[in-house]
Amino acid sequence: MRFLEIFKQLNHIPRPSHHEERVADFLCQFAERLGLSYDRDSQNCVVIRKAATPGHENATPVVILNHMDMVCVAEAGRSFDPLNDAIIAYEDNGWLKAEGTSLGADNGIGLSMALAILEDDSIVHGPLEVITTTNEEDGMTGASALSPDFLRGRKVINLDSEDYDTITTGAAGAYLQIHHLPLRRMAPPSDRNGWLRLTIEGGRGGHSGVDINKGRASATMLMLKLLSTLCDEVMVNVASIDAGQASASIASSATAIVCVNEDSAEQIKGREAQFNKWMHDEYGETDPNVRLTITAAEPHRNVIDNEDVKALVAALQHIPQGVVKMSESMPGTVETSNNVGRITTEESEFTVSTHTRSFVEADMIALGKEIKSIFEKNGTTSELLMEAPAWQENQHSDFLQLTSDTFNDVLGWRPRMVAMHFVFEAGFFVQKYPGIEMASIGPRIVEPHSTSERVELSTCHDIWRVTVELLRRLAQAQ
Repeated sequence: MRFLEIFKQLNHIPRPSHHEERVADFLCQFAERLGLSYDRDSQNCVVIRKAATPGHENATPVVILNHMDMVCVAEAGRSFDPLNDAIIAYEDNGWLKAEGTSLGADNGIGLSMALAILEDDSIVHGPLEVITTTNEEDGMTGASALSPDFLRGRKVINLDSEDYDTITTGAAGAYLQIHHLPLRRMAPPSDRNGWLRLTIEGGRGGHSGVDINKGRASATMLMLKLLSTLCDEVMVNVASIDAGQASASIASSATAIVCVNEDSAEQIKGREAQFNKWMHDEYGETDPNVRLTITAAEPHRNVIDNEDVKALVAALQHIPQGVVKMSESMPGTVETSNNVGRITTEESEFTVSTHTRSFVEADMIALGKEIKSIFEKNGTTSELLMEAPAWQENQHSDFLQLTSDTFNDVLGWRPRMVAMHFVFEAGFFVQKYPGIEMASIGPRIVEPHSTSERVELSTCHDIWRVTVELLRRLAQAQ
């Protein structure tokens, strides 16, 4: 299929969030090659317009929505530069996977389908707009900054869903913050000549919305628990803490460098088996491969003041990780959650990301502000990067019924209509474009935002067939 060829091209264009310029260039060049009109805004969002198939000029305009960025994560220890290295995809028993990194099927497959539709003049459609936004995964700054006149259509097919057997009709809101904890550095104490690297790896990670209720280990929180335990038992000085790779992912790995005296070094190494046993007892069923290894490390020229490390630990001990509340109105659906995505150590501060989600806006904001307050008590300043509104579509609308009918007629079954605990740009579109309706569909993508991300190829073909037929039916609705 042509869209898989386009996806291969996209995988050779680095596209982590905040760095989408080259993909935007590619989209503009794609439009120019086809002789199609397009617009590109200051955030590098691109809309490409294609005239209706002859005879369908009076049909309702249709928008196909995708985002161009991806969450870039790599296996622990793998050399991978997301700003320069390609994603290497391969087929395995009906699935498309990546070699040691996330795949970027979220949302590269949907984007590739949209471009293939633009390229194929045999597909029947009304006036068509393909819009591709930026930074969907880490702030939604592209969607939030769209101008009211950037789009004309009000019927939107969003190809950014990951559950093949569903039409997503609602999504949680999001409250993404970065917290800056100041730290002071000092020379290592004179009696500290043992340097150790503490590595937690092998976690399944995953999407901090879709997978948040699956009981997976957060390497970020595990590392903080380990350091807290060690600091209570022996004299430890921390040189650095780095955990997680993306705010929208459950952390699958974390590393800390510490220095101790020689006697304590042996004592800490003895904790490796104990901590691994504890993790196996806690996560043996949901995250069986997460493990701790303790190895020798190169000496560092300085360490972090212990009081600043304690402030970090104290803050995170009071911040929820995972599900906060299940929905009463939507059984089995997470209503409110929080994910501590990343911890990085800079020269003069720790930075910590927290990604709070909820279908109830007041609860989301309240929890976000509570988290900010907890950090501030420990000398932290917090920065709000995103406050995305929740979204809920009318499941009985003619548009969603037509989409469901198309699934049934093309594939022989009706999809479920569900609200999902991830964040969509739909809330921003509803705010900016009154009267807009959205049906969100997509192939089966498993473990997005992780190195185990994979997409089932047969479902890609099915979603392609549904989308093409849905465009034809919309074109006939004059």
